[in-house]
Amino acid sequence: MGIAKCLAFALFVSLSIAARLPLHKFDVNEVERLQPSVNLLSAEEFLAMATDYMEQTTERRDLMKGLTRLLAHRPKPKQPEDIYWWYFPNMDCGWDDVGACTGSDVATCKAICLNTSGCGGFNFPHGILKKSNCQQVMAASTTNLYLINSAPQPPPKTNFPPIWPYPQQFTSANTTVQVAANSFQFSAVKPSSDLTAAFARYQALMFPHASKDQPGGIAKVVVNAADVSGVLQLETDESYTLTIPSDGSPITITAPTTFGAMYGLETLSQLITFNFDTKGYEINWAPWAIQDAPRFQHRELLVDTSRHFEPVQSLKDIIRSLPFSKINTVHWHLTDSQSFPFDSPSRPLLSQMGAYSSQERYSVEDVADVVEYARQHGVRMMVEVDNPGHAASFCGGYPEVCPSTTCLQPLNPATNATFDLLSDLFMDLTSGKRGAGLFYENLFHLGGDEVDTSCWTSTPSVQAWLTANGLTADGGYEYFVKRSQAIARSMGRDVVGWEEIWDHFGTELDPSTVIHQWLPGSTIAANATSHGYRVLWSTDGVWYLDGLGTTWQTMYSQEPCTGINATACAKYVLGGGGEMWGETVDTSDLQQTVWPRLAAIGERLWSPQNITDTNAAAPRYAAFRCLLNRRGVAAAPAFNTQARQSPPGPGGCYTQ
Repeated sequence: MGIAKCLAFALFVSLSIAARLPLHKFDVNEVERLQPSVNLLSAEEFLAMATDYMEQTTERRDLMKGLTRLLAHRPKPKQPEDIYWWYFPNMDCGWDDVGACTGSDVATCKAICLNTSGCGGFNFPHGILKKSNCQQVMAASTTNLYLINSAPQPPPKTNFPPIWPYPQQFTSANTTVQVAANSFQFSAVKPSSDLTAAFARYQALMFPHASKDQPGGIAKVVVNAADVSGVLQLETDESYTLTIPSDGSPITITAPTTFGAMYGLETLSQLITFNFDTKGYEINWAPWAIQDAPRFQHRELLVDTSRHFEPVQSLKDIIRSLPFSKINTVHWHLTDSQSFPFDSPSRPLLSQMGAYSSQERYSVEDVADVVEYARQHGVRMMVEVDNPGHAASFCGGYPEVCPSTTCLQPLNPATNATFDLLSDLFMDLTSGKRGAGLFYENLFHLGGDEVDTSCWTSTPSVQAWLTANGLTADGGYEYFVKRSQAIARSMGRDVVGWEEIWDHFGTELDPSTVIHQWLPGSTIAANATSHGYRVLWSTDGVWYLDGLGTTWQTMYSQEPCTGINATACAKYVLGGGGEMWGETVDTSDLQQTVWPRLAAIGERLWSPQNITDTNAAAPRYAAFRCLLNRRGVAAAPAFNTQARQSPPGPGGCYTQ
């Protein structure tokens, strides 16, 4: 006899006794004791077994009475639409137990709990069934809790939405939908090589674990990007809409450009989670409807490859991580006083004599490779060739462009050789055409900061030139900046310069010039925008990533448009970013110095202006750091007092 018939036989023996009792003495407790066995059978199976058994007894009428009484007391099974499973990670409710489903998977434990009287849920993976009051006595644990409720689980009060940076607009609800990772498809309405590459990247990012698909899971995302040309500039539209249904139908991403679609994929990847209990992928709080776009067009990380050389792979590794926080620009501080690592085809002695070593150089092919890799990830590459200061590395190969052998910088304004060299170098970098060249980015940073003109006034030949042209030392500085900028503009570039050029020359600068605020406590941005000049905001002391004592809370709390009205902010403030100066940073500690604090800057530059609460952001910030770690990014502990410190001791990613 099978297990079910054995259960039925035991049940009907009890029924035989129960049938002889008056209705008012019917033992309901006995029914409850038998209830789990009864509920394992459908009503049809129950009646069939009862009939089979009653054919073997003379007490057919009495047994039928008992059967009727038991079925009358048999509670109506809970229907799937009547119940909601609430999930509480790392929680339990002590010894509040009513049974066990040990060794079963989550789906089986749910079924057993539903068929067990008094069961309100279970912990996992232990599989201990809990009473219905479990939620009132929960406490932290190493297990996860699944509890029955009569209403959908509300979104958590912290770490919601589980997206970084915070989107412009979104709605969500209370459904958990499964994702069929093993059969998941990426579909492009307008296919392109860029989208194909993005699909491959995000397939790996979304589904890193071996999994078991659950029935009815979402199995497709449809991406509709209107412009798939792959052209990436400051003006590129990066907006997107993301729709995630709760009924298992395909996810949709709609965007004006490929790069907006990529950000839609990034947001989707952050919403897909792996459930280690069920071994399946899921999206919580569906359906989702997200409309998103950056507040600022330019969101940069400065990487300094002059103070310390960064190998090509290190550059690619940091570029790969930038879209995770929707950072869209690398400000490549390519050269400085310490070294000149770029192999200029027209001026080869610059790197041959100016690099740290023969192996710490970038060939033209290296640069092209990095720039294209960045474009495929939606990252613009804005190059900086700082001049006339911060240029002593020019002097080894071309000493004629420096004032003297003992006074190397600022570069010599008194000879055309200096500007001929700059023209050749700029041509190597831009090809002389807007939107083209090795660095096709139309913004070209020429530095212009920290120019100490005492070298000029102490060099007789330069001082004589200044006198002959009726120039003060500051006049010579203006002459140099304007002539250097004119060369870059003749090659189709909009020039970016550090804020000293505005402080010295103001509206004498070409109106296309972009002023980059950096000095601590500066208000240059407000001044420049009031005169119709565009600005970038990267103030030292608050957005300098080499400031290891600057906390993420300080970075998060900055407002680039302080003192600027809303109209001028939208029109003239292009954005800004985190500056990773390289005096104490090389490939060994680049990532953990940049991350996770750059994420605080990233959210400030992407998200709505009113998203400023560091306490509300803290759980999402910690979770984002953990996401970076899972993706192979060496992000330092989120709550270090000093950036890039190692963890203080044993502990979990979310709490350190």
